[in-house]
Amino acid sequence: MNQRIILITGANGTLGAAIAEAFLAESPDNIVWLGVHNKTERAQQLASANPTRCHVVALDVTSSEAWKSAVAEILAAHARLDVLVNNAGIHHDVFLAQMKLESWRQVLAVNLDGVFLGCQSVLPTMISQRNGRIINIASLSALLAPAGQTNYAAAKAGVVSLTQSLAKEVARIGITVNAVCPGFLETEMLKDADEAARQRMLAQIPMRRFGRPQEVAAAVCFLSCADAAYITGSVLKIDGGII
Repeated sequence: MNQRIILITGANGTLGAAIAEAFLAESPDNIVWLGVHNKTERAQQLASANPTRCHVVALDVTSSEAWKSAVAEILAAHARLDVLVNNAGIHHDVFLAQMKLESWRQVLAVNLDGVFLGCQSVLPTMISQRNGRIINIASLSALLAPAGQTNYAAAKAGVVSLTQSLAKEVARIGITVNAVCPGFLETEMLKDADEAARQRMLAQIPMRRFGRPQEVAAAVCFLSCADAAYITGSVLKIDGGII
């Protein structure tokens, strides 16, 4: 069977949209579901441009019930789910001494709880299929934690450890679980930075340029393909050579 059913969370952002576009371009048989919560404009545009192969599904990744509903909707349409890309994420950067408990909990809820709930929601289907691909979008902050990101770095480090542990649990069933750790990318987060901050970031990158979302999307597509069946529990950094 060539058709694959793919669910991407956080699909309204630059990286999520790039991943969706990469899957759509990869094969005319791919069906892509875009999990979105508050902002939906970009996802809706992508679905409108690909009406038979791209669909939007309401999904608050911090809600167990929302996950159950979204997965049920996809299974009702296709009776299978082959790839989950846990891409949804937020950050509230501030030094820990000034960090509000709400900021800590919200960043952990979206970035880490959302991955836990997503994996748990798709596993029954993937186990019954004895096949599946889970790609968790972590961050370079998980491996090289910067000051001012104790909440975000802790959450993304948790995503890496969750990925490695879950990979061991499901390896014999034909399910692979991998993490991708992007560095500085040309996304909304970078656009908000002033020029001085951008230059400081560039100085850390041996390639002396920011990454393109499409470069991360290409890695995600590869990790989801049949040829990547022996890769699981891996943590792939895409950072221009920072570490």
